Amino acid sequence: MTELLARLERYYDTVPRAAARAEDFGPLTLFVREGLGWPYYARPTPGADGWIGRADVDRVRERQRLLGVPECFEWVAETTPALREAAEASGLHVHAHPLMVLDSRAAGAAVAPVDGVDVRVLAPGDPAFASALTVPHLAFAHPGTAIGPAGTSELDVARVLHAAPAALAAAEARVKDGLTVHAAAVHGTTALCAGQYNPVGEVCEIVGVGTLPSARRRGLALAVTSALVRHARARGLGTVFLSAGDEHVARIYARIGFRRVGTALIAEPPAG
Repeated sequence: MTELLARLERYYDTVPRAAARAEDFGPLTLFVREGLGWPYYARPTPGADGWIGRADVDRVRERQRLLGVPECFEWVAETTPALREAAEASGLHVHAHPLMVLDSRAAGAAVAPVDGVDVRVLAPGDPAFASALTVPHLAFAHPGTAIGPAGTSELDVARVLHAAPAALAAAEARVKDGLTVHAAAVHGTTALCAGQYNPVGEVCEIVGVGTLPSARRRGLALAVTSALVRHARARGLGTVFLSAGDEHVARIYARIGFRRVGTALIAEPPAG
């Protein structure tokens, strides 16, 4: 288990560097995105000696505010236990999420098809690509698994912001360069659910799986995750992992071969 978590820590430190600059804060590293896309976070510096205290967190938060980026920290509870106390002392709220790794014998089970929906890996130029970039933003703006009111009309509006021509071109370039793989559950030319993985060596994390709130409770997120798993395995990636939203979601991912290996923690300012 120690070696597995160390492998994940190396991945966490490496994957942002393709699209972000790393700023050194001793026991913490702040990743600052350069260009368009999801903002990054701060996390423990691999191999850093010394205790992480509130003052370390406060220094990074001050820099994040100066840059106008989210005051967000991500880490694994089992490898950096002191950071939770420091983050909470700094006034941040800490969320816990099951950290899960795909069993080495699992290749991504096929899930029951949904009528009228095509689950596929997206190539550049796919007509669903723009909505696939957008739908996770709507999903995360309306958290949870309950069916919500946000539907295709809201998706069309949000697409102007999240899938503008420059953002779409940048995302498609990452696919061409082999840096990101996107999959989506598509109805017509509209992605109702989408997610991605970013490979580093033989490791990848499945991230950003989100379903349009009006299309929830149809098994779309599990179908998209399974498609990403099958693609990653076919590509020869030996370690496939993800962070589940909660224990209920973790039980769903267990159906396709994921097992819990730890706890992923996210710290951010309290809502409101």
